Amino acid sequence: QVQLVESGGGLVQPGGSLRLSCAASGRIFSNYFMAWYRQAPEKHRDLVAVITNFGHTNYADSVQGRFTISRDNAENTVYLQMNSLKSEDTAVYYCNAQQNGVEYWGKGTLVTVSS
Repeated sequence: QVQLVESGGGLVQPGGSLRLSCAASGRIFSNYFMAWYRQAPEKHRDLVAVITNFGHTNYADSVQGRFTISRDNAENTVYLQMNSLKSEDTAVYYCNAQQNGVEYWGKGTLVTVSS
């Protein structure tokens, strides 16, 4: 079992930055693929960024060049640095861990981009 707890969400103006954190507990964190998803009101939950257990990353086209995913295996934490935020980035952001077809979710943290 893996428990995931997100933090770092909040209200930010367009063009601003936020850093989300996801603290993991339970099984061996370093073996897991970690990802951030987001879900805007009345929309599907979409993949934002993923980082493999080897540190390889991939991003949704909509955040490429603005967001950076990283992980600290010693701290069992994955981060999402979000820069140049836009109103369309407003959503609940969820942390996801997966390995061998089994996945776990956090409860999410709300990011609101508004002036």
